[in-house]
Amino acid sequence: MSGSLSPVFQVFEQQFAEAKSLFLELGKQIKSKKAIPLSAKMSFLEIYTDLLAKIHYTKEGLNFDIFSDFKQLKKNLNKVHHLKLVEKSLQDQELKSDLTYSGYREFLAYQKKQLYIQTFDMVVGSTLKTWEDFYQKCEKSSRGIRPLMVNTAINQIIQEELEYLGLDSKGAMDSTVLRDVFEGLRKIIIYENLLIHLGFNPIFVSSIHTEIEQLKDNLKPWYSNHIALQSLTSYLAEQQEVSKKYLKWAKDLKEEKQLLSIQAERQTKILFKKILV
Repeated sequence: MSGSLSPVFQVFEQQFAEAKSLFLELGKQIKSKKAIPLSAKMSFLEIYTDLLAKIHYTKEGLNFDIFSDFKQLKKNLNKVHHLKLVEKSLQDQELKSDLTYSGYREFLAYQKKQLYIQTFDMVVGSTLKTWEDFYQKCEKSSRGIRPLMVNTAINQIIQEELEYLGLDSKGAMDSTVLRDVFEGLRKIIIYENLLIHLGFNPIFVSSIHTEIEQLKDNLKPWYSNHIALQSLTSYLAEQQEVSKKYLKWAKDLKEEKQLLSIQAERQTKILFKKILV
């Protein structure tokens, strides 16, 4: 594809370079302090390819999937992040209760070992050609794209995202809906920042931006609790006998999740009433 490069390609280049650098570091040793930032970079790269897909949809349809080679790696990196959240939950619980949860700690240690081995094999088993091919495809697909085309595509994506989230938020909001809201808001913020980078007016006024950021941040403790409860429930389901300390902890997590869910649902509905028209 000929033509000059899209003005948002420079943003992609920076994120791509940082992601590739983190990837090479993981090729030496899998560490969460490298895997978690890489997970965030990979999320941006996927969002960027979604933008390209929207722009090129009329020509290539659903066959446009540049990010496909990285999806499994991104999934594993997300698991590393989730495991870190679960380990933090265990650490906090042991400090708060002054109790030890040796069985669960061993369960997590085994999961971590298996996940890290699998992820490391995935990293060292791949080649830099995958990254080079990905870059070339993005570079080629970013040519000939005018700022107005990017603006139109972003507006369409955000509108579709809001319509999807709006339908989900009309009734009771379960864990799946709240997780979708968390992910959806993260995407909206990134796309809005790209609009600002291009010199276009953002879709939402600054006060709404503030509320979107606040809701996303307020959903973080809910998300951490959700992941921790899922993990602990999975562990307890494998046990023939469960001690009272585990039952008490699971009960506390469920009660905490209920309170966090009520707060998140209320805040989400207030925000969506303002931005869904």
